[in-house]
Amino acid sequence: MKRFAGIKIIIVMGACVLSLVYFLHNANSAVAQQEQLYESPAIGYDNAGQNDAVAHLQQRLDRGEVRLEYSETDGYLGSVLKLLRVPVSSQGLVFSKTSFQLFRISPKNPRAIYFNDDVYVGFVRGGDFVELSTADPKLGGVFYMLEQTKTDKPRFVRNNECLQCHASGTTRNVPGHIVRSVFPDERGYPIAQLGSRVIGHTNPLKERWGGWFVTGTHGKEQHLGNQLFSERDHLEKLDLTLGANVTNLEKKVNLVGYPSAHSDIVALMVLEHQTQMHNLLTRLQYETKLALHHNAAMNEALQRPKDEVSDSTKRRINNAADEVLKYLLFVEETKLTAPIAGTSKFTSDFSAQGVKDKQGRSLRDFDLQQRMFRYPCSYLIYSEAFDALPPLALEVLYRKLWLVLTGQAQGKEFAGISLADRKAVLEILRSTKKNLPAYFRE
Repeated sequence: MKRFAGIKIIIVMGACVLSLVYFLHNANSAVAQQEQLYESPAIGYDNAGQNDAVAHLQQRLDRGEVRLEYSETDGYLGSVLKLLRVPVSSQGLVFSKTSFQLFRISPKNPRAIYFNDDVYVGFVRGGDFVELSTADPKLGGVFYMLEQTKTDKPRFVRNNECLQCHASGTTRNVPGHIVRSVFPDERGYPIAQLGSRVIGHTNPLKERWGGWFVTGTHGKEQHLGNQLFSERDHLEKLDLTLGANVTNLEKKVNLVGYPSAHSDIVALMVLEHQTQMHNLLTRLQYETKLALHHNAAMNEALQRPKDEVSDSTKRRINNAADEVLKYLLFVEETKLTAPIAGTSKFTSDFSAQGVKDKQGRSLRDFDLQQRMFRYPCSYLIYSEAFDALPPLALEVLYRKLWLVLTGQAQGKEFAGISLADRKAVLEILRSTKKNLPAYFRE
């Protein structure tokens, strides 16, 4: 992204606001603070080894083990999805102006987002690039571009310019991912005075999917999807029934050239949960590393034992772990008032990947009647991002999780988790999660 005198254009992946930020001094100060964080020896964002899914795929391409196939319809998209094992059924369509390809995006030409547990892929019909971001186990969001030009040696190019927006308050100040809901006008530009929100599983449906197409049924529940807005609109008077319970997009947009005709409501709900869960895990990773790095410096300066951990360091790690724990267990998840059903194969595709216990239960089992999942513990507990947490952070988080699941944690924030759900989650984890601390099995 180029910086111009006095103006910086900020573009966020997902349904995001296109913002013009004036006063170059303030912008440069914020960027400098971010760069200082990433360049910390405790993080090493720029110089760390390539350990994410896209980097691994590039290594396989370089060794000649696989190849990317080019299609006149969607360029390298189909091949990328196949090689990264990203299901087509995860497709979500966002038509608000987004990414550096924003001028190609509109309600008539939405951007498609695809994802699995580790990778997010963005595609614009007729666009110049496939955009990718990954959840690196130790770095958080890492961003790439793949040029949509047929060549013998297509290459994923890392793009740190995305951190201008993907490492801010909206991502908890770590390299991360964003799903935003806005109020788009007829061209897809967000209407700034109507506001916007970063979305996770705690937001009620009526706040979600502004700027997105949404296919699926949801009864009397309302959302902002499938609609355009005007500067003259008053939020309290919006008629959201116009975009409700849409199961076919044929009358709204021509989807020739996309691998799917859906923008599945269940896939969008999972995407929102997953992006925020990834960001929280990254924040715990960063907070722990930075806290321990500072702790080591203080130990040396004060001539304390090298392995001494100060109370302030413990508090810093504990606070970050508390946030992860609450989100992991779906504390404050919005309650559904009507059944939710998607239109694609996403629900079955996603559930089929679940690791099941002896009773056939999985953390990928959906509820979709009163809440998203049947068992209130995120499937990302199986992810590399979770397992790669620093040992002290993992120890703290596991201990907190065990206290909740065994009913020993009396915090009011966990009061909504029933004893039956705690027992079920504990049994599923005992049966399916590797490397659990020994006390989980007592």
